[in-house]
Amino acid sequence: MTYQQKLVTLLKITGKTQTELAQQLQVSFVTFNSWINSKSTPRKNALEKIDLLYQDYTGVTEVTDSELSTKKQEIAAYKKQFPNPLQYMLQRQDIYEAFVLELTYHTNSIEGSTFTEPQVRAVIFDGVTIPDKTVVEHQEAKNHQAALGNIMQWLTKHQQSKQITEEWIKKLHSILMNGIRADAGSYRRHGVRIVGSNVPTTNYLRVNDRMQEFVRSVQTKSDEDTIKYMARVHAQFEKIHPFSDGNGRVGRLLMHVQALQHGLPPVLIKQEKKQAYYTYLQKAQLEKKYIFLESFIYDALLESYVLLKTTS
Repeated sequence: MTYQQKLVTLLKITGKTQTELAQQLQVSFVTFNSWINSKSTPRKNALEKIDLLYQDYTGVTEVTDSELSTKKQEIAAYKKQFPNPLQYMLQRQDIYEAFVLELTYHTNSIEGSTFTEPQVRAVIFDGVTIPDKTVVEHQEAKNHQAALGNIMQWLTKHQQSKQITEEWIKKLHSILMNGIRADAGSYRRHGVRIVGSNVPTTNYLRVNDRMQEFVRSVQTKSDEDTIKYMARVHAQFEKIHPFSDGNGRVGRLLMHVQALQHGLPPVLIKQEKKQAYYTYLQKAQLEKKYIFLESFIYDALLESYVLLKTTS
């Protein structure tokens, strides 16, 4: 793939402007525009930056133990600064609303919502109706806000000991799909395919059995590293794909719960990293290579710590 093709791909999958990508590459708009139109050629160090940015958004081919160790150290330092993110979110309305906005905007954008972040803010906090947007998009935003509220209430009394159950997972789905799907809160009764993926999902006749196994594994105390455990559990849930729709959003909500239970902030997966996220998820599901998804979750947690730091 040429550097022009990579730049065009980056513009497409990130939704950023040429000016915004130029800033990330630390060059001027004029320089970036000349590259993409083949009027000039990037130097070696610029080509390396383009490659790194492309990998960042679409998926790296290698993750080293050293890189993971560095991310673990960063997380450990943040944990000392913010020992209980859940408490911060519950005590400070501005912090709570900042997370609700970011998590709602990005998770729905990953699933195809066309709302901008300011539009999501207007819908969930001000009750505004956005012209030329569908009723479903409005409902998705409000429902996700409500699902996050349910999680906070659920965790408030017994943060460490509260166990995830099938009934509660179904309840989360019913909140997310309220007013959108007639089967909200119920497992699917038909086959489904994950769009853009060749990962086989569980046969619908086995969903009940697989979800019982899934919940038992989640409720069993694990000796695994917390983030590695979260990566494995997330990959497992998404491969089961228990619902007709909304599986990605439910799965990410479950990750938030696990993170908060372990004294971490919610896992902020940004929509511009969607391609990398799917790439790593598929590697975990098909090849049982969890290190890529694990590293990605570390990055998503660091995004949350940055948000926590800027709003504190």
